[in-house]
Amino acid sequence: MNKYRNKKTVVDGIVFDSKREAQRYSELLMLKKAKVITNLELQKNFELIPSQYEVLPDGKKGKCIERAVVYRADFVYEENGSLVVEDTKGCRTPDYIIKRKLMLFRYGIRVKEV
Repeated sequence: MNKYRNKKTVVDGIVFDSKREAQRYSELLMLKKAKVITNLELQKNFELIPSQYEVLPDGKKGKCIERAVVYRADFVYEENGSLVVEDTKGCRTPDYIIKRKLMLFRYGIRVKEV
């Protein structure tokens, strides 16, 4: 168990961070079989802020001074021709809230919380 009391769960050989996430995966698999959704992806990354590098005197890129900020969605799929980005949440952390807002600002995507 971790600090959020999640219990890692395995479904189809895939390790999920929580029982809730594993259950949602099973539900999405059924929807995919029924052809309600398509193009199901797990743990897809979205770059919210790119890495920042120092600029060398010759104008070339130097060492990385700030790493990229990335949002990792639990599930991404298409439903009725629209992209759906989904996150299974038991606890909304301050980092998650900022990243959710950046997803809307940067990509125009509202994260669906399950």
